[in-house]
Amino acid sequence: MNIIFHIDVNNAFLSWTAVDMLRNGYDVDIRNIPSVIGGDEEQRRGIVVAKSPVAKKFGVVTAEPLYMARRKCPGLKVFPGNHELYEKESNKLYEYLKTFTPDTERYSIDECFLDLSGTKYLYNDYMKLARDMQKYINDNFGITVNIGIACNRLCAKMASDFEKPNKIHTLFPNEIESKMWPLPVGELFMVGKKSAALLNQIGIYTIGDLAKADINLLTKYFKNNASSMINSARGIDNSKVSKYVPKDQSISVSETLPKDVDNLVDLQNILLYQADRVGIQLRKEKKYTGTIAVIFKNKDFISYSHQKKLDVPINSTEEIYKVAVDVLKKGWRGDKIRLIGIRLGSLTEKRVKQFSLFDMNTEDDVDKIQDVLDKINDKYGSCKITVASMKKNKNISD
Repeated sequence: MNIIFHIDVNNAFLSWTAVDMLRNGYDVDIRNIPSVIGGDEEQRRGIVVAKSPVAKKFGVVTAEPLYMARRKCPGLKVFPGNHELYEKESNKLYEYLKTFTPDTERYSIDECFLDLSGTKYLYNDYMKLARDMQKYINDNFGITVNIGIACNRLCAKMASDFEKPNKIHTLFPNEIESKMWPLPVGELFMVGKKSAALLNQIGIYTIGDLAKADINLLTKYFKNNASSMINSARGIDNSKVSKYVPKDQSISVSETLPKDVDNLVDLQNILLYQADRVGIQLRKEKKYTGTIAVIFKNKDFISYSHQKKLDVPINSTEEIYKVAVDVLKKGWRGDKIRLIGIRLGSLTEKRVKQFSLFDMNTEDDVDKIQDVLDKINDKYGSCKITVASMKKNKNISD
């Protein structure tokens, strides 16, 4: 039987900020007072990013404007985020979790999946292992985590969300009907607010309702996604936990957008700029990429990604961009995006390609052209000159 752990840091940003402040002499644990981590109020990021349990009791919710949070909670303390600190603390946790299995996937800055399948003789009692993990993390990192244990990623993720904080939950096949099916359908992993609202409109209110739904009815509204939605509601998930990839084996760029974007052409424009940046870095390292992922974070701070594995590794901006657009079209859920990025993985110093007698350009020709473009753009600015087909075929504006 497969054994998957999902580790989720409780209230990560506020917890990491609190621990750092205590380490630096602050005499109050901000987790125990009405407090929030907030964005810059002079810019569009003047919202609640994370809230303390005390602030939550006043009705403060994540992603609401800070002025509204202050109305609900007089005396609310607002602290700035520190993403350099969060990345550092996330890395420490990740390195610890990797000691249990190399099959450790960092799902987000505060979440990891561990595939512990086949380790029964090492750990024997997985509940005890989870309790030991929790204690070590609390004693050494000063934070609490929820741990979900299941046979696949989806159920492990669902289990870790059942009750917080500092809890351990299981969701094995014989528990799905009793533990997961009574939940509102909007709590199903990967079902967004719009999808949940539409499901409610057609009479599907719980995960159990979705699990028993007529696929023909669902297909009318969700097309090709209908089957995967029903499978998810039944606890079926065949996705694998990604193995650890050393930091130098990936190149990525991402950015928080000045405003939420839900227009395909605008997102393509952003990917063109990002493809140029990661492409230049890739070629500077004299490497090729075999996997291209597009990373999303929507207006509700939900992160997800989609990727494509390539038959032949590439390194030209045009090729990276074309694949990224294809991944965008297949992976974007149509929601409003506040952050988007490109990640290049499976890096290699060589590529093998079978050439046709009818190929117009050789590999050397393409590399020489790209080298010239890099030199021009390096001198005059990124994306000053690009391949014409990238604009002509993709409606990319000047």
